[in-house]
Amino acid sequence: MLADMNKHASVAVLSVAVVGVAVSNCATLRHALNFENPQIELKQINVTGMGLSGGTLDLVFDVYNPNEYRLRSTRLEVGLELASTDFGEALIDKPLDLSPQNHSQVVMPVRFTWAGVGAAARSLLQSQALPYGITGAVILDTPIGERRVQLQSNGKVPLRKLIP
Repeated sequence: MLADMNKHASVAVLSVAVVGVAVSNCATLRHALNFENPQIELKQINVTGMGLSGGTLDLVFDVYNPNEYRLRSTRLEVGLELASTDFGEALIDKPLDLSPQNHSQVVMPVRFTWAGVGAAARSLLQSQALPYGITGAVILDTPIGERRVQLQSNGKVPLRKLIP
């Protein structure tokens, strides 16, 4: 009789544990189903190098994850336009962790050639801020699978000179 009571108590405890895990998973799933796209803003361009054939820039992005769970980026690709001129494309294919409901700084290096940027090169060398446009996509791992999110942003961005 005592063995039967212990057996029923064990089954009851196990049932409560299973229900608790199911409810917890439902909350995670509910939040995952309410997916919101991350917000990306180009905050700064740092000129990191210049040579006879071109140069390098670091694009400094502020990325905000509005979701209640961590997102992991497996790939970030953007096309950059500065002063109405195509400056090329950039790619980050290493993992990026985006904390829940938090801002993250992401630095993306870009190479360009003088031949490819033409008149915009003058703006690059003379301006304190440049009009920019970015288009691209980020591939994210979410609790309900991989998701490709399109990115588009434009505005004016401060330019940090290589030589002060």
